[in-house]
Amino acid sequence: MGLLGNELAFAHALTAQERESVMALGNRKRYPADAHLLTEGDRSSHVVIILQGWVTVSVATDRGAAGLILGLRGPGELLGEMAALDPHPRSATVRALGPIEAQVITGDAFRRFLALHPRVSGLVIRQLTFRLRSADQERSALASLTVLQRLASRLTELSGAEPSGPYTPSGAGPSTGLSPAGPVVQLAQDELAATIGATREAVAKALRLLRDQNIVRTGNRMVEILDPALLALLAEGHQE
Repeated sequence: MGLLGNELAFAHALTAQERESVMALGNRKRYPADAHLLTEGDRSSHVVIILQGWVTVSVATDRGAAGLILGLRGPGELLGEMAALDPHPRSATVRALGPIEAQVITGDAFRRFLALHPRVSGLVIRQLTFRLRSADQERSALASLTVLQRLASRLTELSGAEPSGPYTPSGAGPSTGLSPAGPVVQLAQDELAATIGATREAVAKALRLLRDQNIVRTGNRMVEILDPALLALLAEGHQE
């Protein structure tokens, strides 16, 4: 399973000259927390490049307002490219996890730039291919893994995220009245549920099992990983 992009972010893969040229195509815009940068079903065609902050990429489901979170994207990530390259409505919603700065580029300008810069066009194709493979892995996990396995896998992935992301390393957790000794994932239970395609109730039950085994500790919008090795074993299907 993979929620975070494991390849080099689009803007970071550009040469200095390419990056300057791409950024010159658009304008910098600031978004408040929870703002929609892109909306599922919308027929706009602009693309955004995240400069600062993190966003969720989600699709609507019948499970509630949170939908299904397909990915978390951070600085350097390109978003909205599919709607810029074809005439179909947007396939997902991009929501700011906190205050965001992004470069906004019109679809027409982005398409013209790609036509003149085949190497950059290749980077976009590579990104689309990587995300398609990741989506295939997620669908396989939904069909074959239990909620506990999917949650353990997601927590293992997110607890290893870079410190500058929406997660914190050991000892740097949010102010919750706890003193974190292990990595901390800063997501609420309904958000965690949305990242693995499960109900909030099912995730709450799985977290209780993990707490009972002293594998995690939970607080307000946080899960602290106390035993990363055992959590990884559970993600692989091993039982206590």
